[in-house]
Amino acid sequence: MSLVQSVDNVALLPAYLAAGTAVLVLLVDLLAARAVATVAVAALGAAGTAAGAALVGAAGERRTFCVGADCSWLWTGRAALVAVVIALLTLGVLALSGPLLRAGRVPVGEYCFLLACAMTGGVVLGAAGDLITLVVALETLTLPLYVLVGLRRGSLAGAEAAVTFFVVSVVATTVTLLGAALLYAVTGSVHLDRLGATFAAEEGLLDVPLTTVAVALVVAGLAFKVAAVPFHAWAPATYDGAPLPVAAYLSTASKLGGVVALLAVVQRALPATVTGPVLALLAVLTMTVGNLVALRQRRTVRLLAWSSVAQAGYILAPLGALALAAGRTADARAGAYAAAVAYTVFFVLLELAAFAAVVALRPGDGDGGTLADLRGAARRHPWVGGAFALALIGLAGLPPGLAGLFAKVTVVRALLAGHAGWLALVVALNAVVGLAYYLRLAATLYAAPGGVAVRPGRLVVVALGVATALAVVLGFAPQLVLDVAAR
Repeated sequence: MSLVQSVDNVALLPAYLAAGTAVLVLLVDLLAARAVATVAVAALGAAGTAAGAALVGAAGERRTFCVGADCSWLWTGRAALVAVVIALLTLGVLALSGPLLRAGRVPVGEYCFLLACAMTGGVVLGAAGDLITLVVALETLTLPLYVLVGLRRGSLAGAEAAVTFFVVSVVATTVTLLGAALLYAVTGSVHLDRLGATFAAEEGLLDVPLTTVAVALVVAGLAFKVAAVPFHAWAPATYDGAPLPVAAYLSTASKLGGVVALLAVVQRALPATVTGPVLALLAVLTMTVGNLVALRQRRTVRLLAWSSVAQAGYILAPLGALALAAGRTADARAGAYAAAVAYTVFFVLLELAAFAAVVALRPGDGDGGTLADLRGAARRHPWVGGAFALALIGLAGLPPGLAGLFAKVTVVRALLAGHAGWLALVVALNAVVGLAYYLRLAATLYAAPGGVAVRPGRLVVVALGVATALAVVLGFAPQLVLDVAAR
């Protein structure tokens, strides 16, 4: 077997575009030293990355960095979908960042550079074919966020949130790497497909205690990234202490990256007989704890953070069907994986819209404030308030928020196809609990005015409008997302 790896530069084009954006942002900030130029380059780079990823994905599957049948880079339809969503989320967060950057407490060049670096990690993550590439890409997505959370000058809450996020993430990464090392010790491979084939061919490996420990460590380490209970405690404090646009990125792009990483190892590498019961338990704990704690929240960002925890439970729920033999058939597994990806895409669009509305309704350099601060906001700003209410209704899974409704239907359908009716019932009960706080916040927006009037920024309103429009369009055509997610 030849050890010389072929390189397909077309397959790597999206990664080149994302990394090139980061480098170009640095150069423009150094040479031009104009905030508008720096943000414009970052925005154009994100848009170019999304376009490049879509074009390469439309040309069919491409592989590179291959030794024999094992490849470290696989550009599939799902990889293209992840890259496009990550790039568009980056573009959306840049639009939301206008009021924050104009306040002058955040250095523009460093801010845009770090966002571009995080985007690069997200683009690479979707195409990762081995554990090394997967972990490096996930950390490239996460590392810049440590700095972004605490980048606001003079913010004690931001510094505390950054330290919390850093410590927890380092522990999570260490646990994941230890699990990956043990998997290599057991199987002699780090390529995801090779790991899956080895476990399928040598069933005796599943009885080795080291295998169980390795799988548990990898799943636990990646569960930190999606803020799954009991690995969730960092999320509310970090979201609330971060600048609002950064909190939006954490809740969307970072969450998407964690789901993609977890899905990659569960679908292609780890034995379903071991991961299925663990994921079912994580799903039940995550959606239940997230919804119950969200009921008691009075701060807007903390409510959205706990809501995000609960949404992670819904994302993990289809994978819980793998706990049953009926859920491990080829059709049931394909449906579960597609449902998890599709739900994540719908969720991040609605979550971005919700955060965009909070940014529009709050002072430029302020935090999310309390629910009382948003009282009557929809009466002062009908369009922004209406978009916010639509995003909340979508997250709750009610019409006319069709994207959220179809997302939950997709999850329940995947669970029923895997004969995990009990888990589908848990999802339905938790969705009812979630109605309480989503509708309470929506009702607060239309209550008698009581908050401080703030004039929304134009770019923020544009980002909110685009996110809402995309959510509405995908709500009428959810099968498009499912078809791409299944590829």
